[in-house]
Amino acid sequence: MADHSSTPFAAESTSKINELRFYAAPPHECSYLPDRDATTLFVDPEAPIDTKTYSQLSAVGFRRSGRFIYRPHCGECTACVPVRVLVQHYSPKRRQRRIWKLNQDLAAIHQQPLFREEQYALYQRYIDTRHIDGDMFPASEEQYQSFLIEGRPEASFIEFRDRSKQLIAVAVIDTLQDGLSSIYTYFDPDEDKRSPGGFAIQWSIEYARQLALPYLYLGYWINECRKMSYKCDYQPFEQFDGRRWLTPT
Repeated sequence: MADHSSTPFAAESTSKINELRFYAAPPHECSYLPDRDATTLFVDPEAPIDTKTYSQLSAVGFRRSGRFIYRPHCGECTACVPVRVLVQHYSPKRRQRRIWKLNQDLAAIHQQPLFREEQYALYQRYIDTRHIDGDMFPASEEQYQSFLIEGRPEASFIEFRDRSKQLIAVAVIDTLQDGLSSIYTYFDPDEDKRSPGGFAIQWSIEYARQLALPYLYLGYWINECRKMSYKCDYQPFEQFDGRRWLTPT
């Protein structure tokens, strides 16, 4: 791997983060790898976290789910690897260019994270169709609220609608100081031929570029989990090894 870490930012991040309290959750069944237990490290949910600190936490591998900021903390297992796209250098592959062209009829509409019946109905269809084997099934309003609506002031809901105003997909993203963080994307299962999830990632890359932000954080990649393989399709990208960000070679 090539080293493209930003040492001054990493050093500043460490000094700020050391002032926070962290709590480890009890071991629980891993959602991604069979026959393994997982442990999650949470930032104190009562601690005041501003955008700067949240950005610094993201830069050392933390993610957000609702109002909780967390990172895997599984002892010997280091399978969950944080990944971020280098926005200014992103070069779409042939398939990605085809997906981008296929979805040029979609309009992106920025929304505040409020409960909207239409958005939730789409989320429910998505979870109950595409993730019946996951721990988010079945979808519920309570789960939706705690996972996506509650959380951070940096969050935006990006609606993607076609020319008939039909809601095709929703991407939830946070705007950080050094990039965008892709929290979750859900879409109409009947529109799978569009590859709405892939389009949402490319749209986020382009939006980050317009904002002059260098990174798009895509969460955790696990080599043994096929569902996460797509995260390495957006190149060039970096992986966090626990100390610094590296570009695979």
